[in-house]
Amino acid sequence: MKFDLEGLTVHFPYAAIYPEQHAYMGELKRALDARGHALLEMPTGTGKTAALISLITSYSLANPSRPLRLIYCTRTVHEMEKTLAELRLLFAHLPPAASRSLLALGLSSRKNLCVHPQASAAAARDSVDTACRRLTASWVRDKAASDPDSTPLCDFFESFDRAATAGDLASYMPPGVYTLADLRALGRDRRICPYFLARQMVKYANVVVYSYQYLIDPKVSSIVSREMQKECVVVFDEAHNIDNVCIEALSVSIRKQTLEGAERNLRRISHEIDRFKATDANRLRAEYNRLVDGLAQRGNLPISDTWLANPALPDDILKEAVPGNIRRAEHFLAVLRRLVRFLDGRLDTENVENEMPVAFVASIHSQAGIDQKMLRFCYDRLHSLMLTLEITDTDEFMHIQTICDFATLIGTYTRGFSIIIEPYDERMPDIRDPVIQLSCHDASLAIQPVFERFQTVVITSGTLSPIDLYPRLLNFNPVISRSFTMSLTRDCICPMVLTRGSDQLPVSTKFDMRSDPGVVRNYGRLLLEMAAAVPDGIVCFFVSYSYMDGIVNSWNEMGILQDIMQHKLVFIETPDVVETTLALDNYRKACDCGRGAIFFSVARGKVAEGIDFDRHYGRLVIMFGVPFQYTLSRILLARLEYLRETFQIKEGDFLTFDALRQAAQCVGRVIRSKADYGMMIFADKRYSRHDKRSKLPGWILSHLHDAHLNLSTDMALHIAREFLRRMAQPYDKTGSGGSKTLLTEEDLQKMAQDAMEM
Repeated sequence: MKFDLEGLTVHFPYAAIYPEQHAYMGELKRALDARGHALLEMPTGTGKTAALISLITSYSLANPSRPLRLIYCTRTVHEMEKTLAELRLLFAHLPPAASRSLLALGLSSRKNLCVHPQASAAAARDSVDTACRRLTASWVRDKAASDPDSTPLCDFFESFDRAATAGDLASYMPPGVYTLADLRALGRDRRICPYFLARQMVKYANVVVYSYQYLIDPKVSSIVSREMQKECVVVFDEAHNIDNVCIEALSVSIRKQTLEGAERNLRRISHEIDRFKATDANRLRAEYNRLVDGLAQRGNLPISDTWLANPALPDDILKEAVPGNIRRAEHFLAVLRRLVRFLDGRLDTENVENEMPVAFVASIHSQAGIDQKMLRFCYDRLHSLMLTLEITDTDEFMHIQTICDFATLIGTYTRGFSIIIEPYDERMPDIRDPVIQLSCHDASLAIQPVFERFQTVVITSGTLSPIDLYPRLLNFNPVISRSFTMSLTRDCICPMVLTRGSDQLPVSTKFDMRSDPGVVRNYGRLLLEMAAAVPDGIVCFFVSYSYMDGIVNSWNEMGILQDIMQHKLVFIETPDVVETTLALDNYRKACDCGRGAIFFSVARGKVAEGIDFDRHYGRLVIMFGVPFQYTLSRILLARLEYLRETFQIKEGDFLTFDALRQAAQCVGRVIRSKADYGMMIFADKRYSRHDKRSKLPGWILSHLHDAHLNLSTDMALHIAREFLRRMAQPYDKTGSGGSKTLLTEEDLQKMAQDAMEM
């Protein structure tokens, strides 16, 4: 359909549109007009992706003099494929002239795009990268030119290089939408490397879909996203955890194994330097001269030689000359050896230590003789040395890269970080496992360059409540900040807060109550009663793996688990991805064949973040407890202190906000469209408190009636039966009268006329 939105012609790929999609597009258009950032919360299952790509593409087509490019960031490959499928549908509904001129593609790692038979066979991502470099590095290709028989090359990359040199890449990728599978098929058919082709064509594409890391992690973004212009709209989808992604991008952990691996790496580099001195000393001399001029003088590297870039963000580091005492390769190695020895000494501690970067750098200087400037250049100096020594198997050098990553970050930043040294994990004090953790506390450090560089950044998700906390956490000022509700023809969402069991004993996962036999039994009875009453699939979320193991074990000893299995089969998420995938497949089969199933999962796990339990796969979700973070974690305590001092965010407010967004993310898995229906049980007495409950998203709160707030198991069972009976009745999908939930083109025209008359 095609409709007018405040003077803009919008092309939409469906015959009807939800009212909240229309309102969402209106807010998005205002943000684009103002060239500012937006923060938008939209309920799950209401077509957020379709609304976003339709509006931004239509806006770009309407302004040919100022064409906007869309960078759409997702968390998983599965979400990337869904977005590209929506784009394909949209492109099919655009005017032929427009669709023939637009290019949209997904970009992922070599692991997901490589088509070389041997390189793509490697299991790990780093192994695929290394296998690729062994076939495509510039020095490997130079060697092959003189000795073609003994040096294997990648035919796919060679044809890419010939096309790039001839300026003929566009002929390989005509306008259209390219998913990862399409890129691989194109690579096989045309005998060209899909990974490097996509990397090059990103510069010319109208829509690019890729992972958060490609824009937030400075090690990756400065290679992949360097060419992106200011006239880009950046969308972070499912961005409720974006602050954690930013923090992880700038955090580093070092264990004993890391230091042992780094020592092995240094011995290997030393052998390589000795070999080069004997065979090609000029290369080392040329590198030394280049470093005198500064790192920026090294010129543009061939695309196949680019490696993870500097983990620190400031650009001015590239304009300085490398410190004289690490210019010579052997001097630099001596510095790294001293640094590794210093860190090894710091790991031999019996007490927990917490230091700021300034104090830690001062102790490195006094004990190892390495100053801040040398630390700052470690990562780039290592990169330069590895290129000079023509090292291709970079996956073997991960340990020394981690050490240099750590050194560069502590040498660059003085605020927003702390170094925490722990001799053992508090949860397992008998097992000695010392670790040095450089922990970033300020999410705005990684995302600030994105806000400054692009004219509009849209942060959107189904769970952004309370929405006013995100601008403070990420330190930006959105021009539009809004939370939308869901328009429904029937109450197909039924949230309930269960505070006590049938015996009226309160239930909670509070630390002092969670192992109480009465609480464990009441939780088990709740699940048993629901398994008998609710058809098809039930999903249960627990606060942690250890709690899930403990309570399932207790249910087994009490005989409750056997009773549950009489009604439905039980499947469990584990930390192993393969096991969990298999469990999910079998869970779906059990729901499909009518046997019914229950899936036990963990908040903050893979299932809670990315798996949808739509239709009969999820008729009920039970959230056992409030998923607070482990509050004795030293890293969390340091971050809370930083948030309080810097952004005036109280510890309790942040912990509650974080726990409730995870709980909302878990229960939101069951509603994936308006035709769907499902129940949500928040099983913990703490949810009945207003300060906790009010932090849930508005689209859940609007259906949480007062009568559903303080329930026992038998009351919840009665409400569930009534709800399921109501959902079995036929209903009008489009709505009627003033509460239409599907708007056609005629409805939109009538709304526009009414608005003009008013």
